Amino acid sequence: MIQTPIRTVDADGIRYNPDLIAPRLALFDPATPELNAQPVTQGGRNAAWFIQCDGQSAVLRHYRRGGLIAKLVKKTYWWLGAERTRSWAEYAVMLHLYNNRVPVPLPLAALWQRRILGYQAAIITQRIEKAQPIAQYIEKIPPESVAIVVKQMHDAGVWHADLNVFNLLIDVQQQIYVIDFDRARRFDVVDSKHRQNNLLRLRRSLIKVRGEIGQQWYEQFRRAYLQLAKA
Repeated sequence: MIQTPIRTVDADGIRYNPDLIAPRLALFDPATPELNAQPVTQGGRNAAWFIQCDGQSAVLRHYRRGGLIAKLVKKTYWWLGAERTRSWAEYAVMLHLYNNRVPVPLPLAALWQRRILGYQAAIITQRIEKAQPIAQYIEKIPPESVAIVVKQMHDAGVWHADLNVFNLLIDVQQQIYVIDFDRARRFDVVDSKHRQNNLLRLRRSLIKVRGEIGQQWYEQFRRAYLQLAKA
């Protein structure tokens, strides 16, 4: 198991992988020259960057609110304790999945910074080189390959909060990865209700982005998932 010691730097909590990261606040600032930060153009709410982090390719993401509340408070969350910060919670879920051999990016570091009544947060994960969202490639992607990975995630006890076509990536080796575990939840067992919730969220995303082709692809994916569940 990978150890994840917790350090505090200038009252800002950093959880990190000690084998890969030298913890410092500059890693979480896209303006830091050594990061050579480049904006992520798909997803991320304009708050994600590809970076070079201690000699490796990574993704830096700042947490941003969505919906109506974002018009009032864009990036501050209520403080409920370090372990319940969005960044540390996501780091823990991703590390759990990685250690259980579910194809997800390796988490490298997670940060929270206290504010008057709350906190702001960021996370750094390894970049999956040359990976793209499955959205525009579903005609070439066997639905069974995605079903296998989604079921692995569920079998490892994780429910994804937003399983959509932009949070499923495919690399040049045709390996499928799941990303973005903000607000994900861990269970001893992911029940059928939560599994169905994830599948239906993916269906809505497929239809929204790819229309009838997305609907047809989803039906094949669903059959493959249910077949795996019976095995």
